[in-house]
Amino acid sequence: MEQFCKDIREQTIRAIASIGVGHVGGCLSIVEILTVLYGKHMNIDPQKPRMEGRDRMILSKGHAGPALYATLALKGYFPVDELQTLNASGTNLPSHCDMLKTVGIDMTTGSLGQGFSAAVGIAMGSALKQDGATIYTIIGDGESQEGQIWEAAMLAGHRKLDNLIGFTDYNKMQIDGPVAEICGIDPLADKWKSFGWHVLEIDGNNLAEVDKAVTEARAHRGKPTMIIAHTVKGKGISFVEEKGAANHSMPITANDMEKAIAEIRGTK
Repeated sequence: MEQFCKDIREQTIRAIASIGVGHVGGCLSIVEILTVLYGKHMNIDPQKPRMEGRDRMILSKGHAGPALYATLALKGYFPVDELQTLNASGTNLPSHCDMLKTVGIDMTTGSLGQGFSAAVGIAMGSALKQDGATIYTIIGDGESQEGQIWEAAMLAGHRKLDNLIGFTDYNKMQIDGPVAEICGIDPLADKWKSFGWHVLEIDGNNLAEVDKAVTEARAHRGKPTMIIAHTVKGKGISFVEEKGAANHSMPITANDMEKAIAEIRGTK
């Protein structure tokens, strides 16, 4: 799992460096979540990406698509070399997730709030079909300022969608600065509980804590679960972490890439 985590980080940075700029911070903060879901828990088959009853992962913060693309490529949904076409003309890997272009993407996302609503709808459909699928979704902390998030949260709680597991990537930074200064979302756990959700709080950059939380969430019945993942924007690359909110979208040169990969591999 630790190696898979490093590989996702490396391939994410390689992909962003291929185009020279991208949403580095919010990609790197969710790598441990993607590692645990795709590396252990999800019922998926890269050879049958549209298989009935498969688990789904809706990346509502769709600008973190490069991290998800890296994960999918490493799992065998498409060749790893294709990551070098990120956001290029005619690519199947646009900067924000598009289910009509990329194999393994379960919902087009990027307009903040909408992916989460789609995840709730997919969970409702899965429950009606009784196909046994678990629906996972990742939302951003800045995204949590969107009213649409809370409309969907209310419906999911009302429907008691215990096949729905959400993550809030709580890295506490958004494009314009600290979340707490722009429009604070605390007390976040209390908000989700008030909407009828089971709530867990973890270190979202700790593989063991993510794994334990997913295991508990899958076993919990009668309510959807929101896992509030306290993360670091730009996690794993020190010169990216140091930029704070400025790493939301930032340039990555070839030299930056080599420096980042050395740090990821521990050869710095």
